[in-house]
Amino acid sequence: MARVISDMSMSLDGFVTGPNDSRENPFGDGAGMLHDWLFDSATDDDRALLQEGLAGTGAVVMGRRSFDKCVEMWGEHGPLGGAPCFVVTHHEPAESHPSTYTFVTDGVASAIELAKNAAGDKVVGLHGATVMQQCLPLGLVDEIHVHVVPVLIGGGTRLFDTLDSAVTLERTGALTTPAATHLRFRVVN
Repeated sequence: MARVISDMSMSLDGFVTGPNDSRENPFGDGAGMLHDWLFDSATDDDRALLQEGLAGTGAVVMGRRSFDKCVEMWGEHGPLGGAPCFVVTHHEPAESHPSTYTFVTDGVASAIELAKNAAGDKVVGLHGATVMQQCLPLGLVDEIHVHVVPVLIGGGTRLFDTLDSAVTLERTGALTTPAATHLRFRVVN
């Protein structure tokens, strides 16, 4: 069965978006550089990590806010060029969307199960802090990959903001490039 991996870029002070994130400003104020390691500042090591992640992901689970902010940027094929995307939401949107997107109204655990079935032996990627924050306490996250970018944003959305109990991790990888420190952890409990 597919592993569930949260794989996100983060500032040194723990933010995955800056303040005032919106559809017009999806990364928030001052946080555009969080993804430079993917593009502008990419080294061969950065590109290899990106390629491994893209090739190994078979489905994505995201929150409705992430979907609403980024669907225009991604287009009809979603963030991973056609991999099925399961959007956790309280209400399906009134307008129709491409078949890449499935709206799940009965909770994050249901979305994870659907994504695992769709992913087969590939990874289920989590997109967005809120979905990760819902999955982690339920024991639905197998690994956490963070790409720590050397910037302090000072506000916005923190990746681990809602944790109310300790989560034990085992570091499985660490790689430093000029653009980011790439850390990988297995969730132990």
